[in-house]
Amino acid sequence: MAKQYHIQLNKGEVGKYVLLPGDPGRVPQIAKFFDSAQQMAENREFVTYTGEVAGIPISATSTGIGCPSAAICVEELARIGAQVFIRVGTAGSLQENVDLGHLVVTTGSIRDEGTSRQYLPLSYPAVSDLGVTSALAEAAGKLGLPHHMGITHCKDAFYAEFTEGHPMSEDWTRRWTVWRRAGVLATSMESAAIFVIASIKGLRAGEVLAVVGLAYKDHPVLEGNKGIDEAIQVAIEAVKILEGKS
Repeated sequence: MAKQYHIQLNKGEVGKYVLLPGDPGRVPQIAKFFDSAQQMAENREFVTYTGEVAGIPISATSTGIGCPSAAICVEELARIGAQVFIRVGTAGSLQENVDLGHLVVTTGSIRDEGTSRQYLPLSYPAVSDLGVTSALAEAAGKLGLPHHMGITHCKDAFYAEFTEGHPMSEDWTRRWTVWRRAGVLATSMESAAIFVIASIKGLRAGEVLAVVGLAYKDHPVLEGNKGIDEAIQVAIEAVKILEGKS
């Protein structure tokens, strides 16, 4: 099989498990938790390191921001042997009890983006794999980290949540109010496409998010990298749980 065009990887260069941050700079941060980590490729927004955790082959590949590049990443990784995907990302909270530094384990995602609609109509749900999601929740509990499980929101436009001066500010304010009333925990930008593609291809996918912003405030708060190391640790512990090595 030829090297994959965008991620520039061949079969055998990634593990069964792949952690998916958005930020290329976060891949070496994840790789610090691997044994014998090696950088395998770097092209465009896609950076990959591969190593082991408790003897389990594992990789980390950045997806870039948003569903279009995340879809490319998952498609190409699947072609070369990846089977289980765990998005390790950041999010803005939509609920007052979901605070900065807390973790969110996504059970399903609102498909408020365009990429997944290129695969299936909106009536098809974007849901995480039950086993992966359960392992993430178990890992967060085992590590004693504050976490929440539930529905998250997936969007294309990051600054749509900053409604001041937005041409559709009234519409967006109303939509955020509806999602909050419905109990949606947080908003991010990649999960819907990852979940839909994994589902239709018979793969497994889950997501753990570090809350770095408070999207429900009139002037949303952003707080850098709170909780990211903890989200990484939860993802790695979940891999061990899934392999029976925890």
